[in-house]
Amino acid sequence: MGTTVLRDATIVTMNDRDEIITGDVMFEDDKLVAVGGPLPAHDPAATTVVEAKGKLLLPGFVQTHIHLCQTLFRGQADDMALMDWLRTRIWPLEAAHDEESVYYSAMLGIGELLRGGTTTILDMETVSHTDFAFQAMAAGGIRAISGKVMMDAGGDVPKGLREDTDRSIAESTALLEKWHGFDNGRLKYAYCPRFVVSCTERLLKEVRDLSAWHNVLVHTHAAENREEIELVRSQRGMRNIAYLDHIGLTSPRLVLAHCVWLDDEEREILRKTGTRMTHCPGSNLKLASGVALVPELLEQGIQMGIGADGAPCNNTLDMFQEMRLTAMLHKVRLGPEAMKARQVLRLATIGGARTLGLDHLIGSIETGKKADLVLLDLEDFQTFPSYGADPYSRIVYAASRSSVSYVWVDGKLVVERGKVKTVDKRNVLREADRSIARLLKRI
Repeated sequence: MGTTVLRDATIVTMNDRDEIITGDVMFEDDKLVAVGGPLPAHDPAATTVVEAKGKLLLPGFVQTHIHLCQTLFRGQADDMALMDWLRTRIWPLEAAHDEESVYYSAMLGIGELLRGGTTTILDMETVSHTDFAFQAMAAGGIRAISGKVMMDAGGDVPKGLREDTDRSIAESTALLEKWHGFDNGRLKYAYCPRFVVSCTERLLKEVRDLSAWHNVLVHTHAAENREEIELVRSQRGMRNIAYLDHIGLTSPRLVLAHCVWLDDEEREILRKTGTRMTHCPGSNLKLASGVALVPELLEQGIQMGIGADGAPCNNTLDMFQEMRLTAMLHKVRLGPEAMKARQVLRLATIGGARTLGLDHLIGSIETGKKADLVLLDLEDFQTFPSYGADPYSRIVYAASRSSVSYVWVDGKLVVERGKVKTVDKRNVLREADRSIARLLKRI
């Protein structure tokens, strides 16, 4: 990869001081070696220079809840509530997946995410063929923590998704041993029990122990929907987070998607145990699940990030849309000063990195960190005038994925002048259509 210099950029660092500085940024291979100050000596002949005057340089967006295996299902399950959406559309489609359909579903999502400036994801796959999703992540160049979904219970779960407990655990651990740490740590593994309703207590306790042994994340859904909460209460005798805490699964290694319907006890459990959560406003609105009380949870000290969830419950994996929704939703309840643009951008960058335990590597532009970067070109009708405008406001309230000009992951250029370099767009779009046609015939 060599040395790259970004010349005269406006650098939105997202460091602890929230500095915005103008100057050069230099990275060698995958590491940032100079930010804003004098550049170290380098060989001009071996250096790539990108002129960035007038452009905003950000850390890459970190999305903390994605389902790449569902990207093929975009537009196939609209205008439904969560449990019906799962039972009648998503679970049958996931059960119909084959190796190629998982691969191209992941590739389709990776192309969309990179094009929109997302460089890191926490992803949850389906029960089978997860190796092919990892192959797509390896080839597509995104930074990812992912795992096969685990489902060994639930009367409504289709035969193609219902697993034997031992086999689910064995397959998950085999994937961990193959992929965790791949490409100098760009890909990592997480154990992904789907949610309490579809998992036995034995499986959840095994996941608890294995995640501690391997020091990896556990990613699951919790408190997304009132019907789900009542199902958990009827099966386990308590609410979701209280139950997860009861069996010892809550910890800083646990990342919970949604957390829309929490009571006071559950919020205190999250705070006390350091358990992390993901805010998914677009998905929660489209499924009519509700709105998580994000300002209150942040005030309580609960660590969180933002995620788009999957394409069939959001229809887009666009972090710009999720940031805008995160900022706007809470102003209606709490007033215009709730969830300011700077705070939202922190959730989308360094906040997401902290949620995943990666803030020592990514999430801000500082020397020594990974070169996961997004260069925005805001010279457009929708983002002008620029004079006197707050950069955070321009990013969160006005910019869109069309503003993304360049993206680097691990120092590798993956988007150049708005074109994704690591995904063959024409081939992926063609194979995505062929794959979803095949799956719909199967169900």
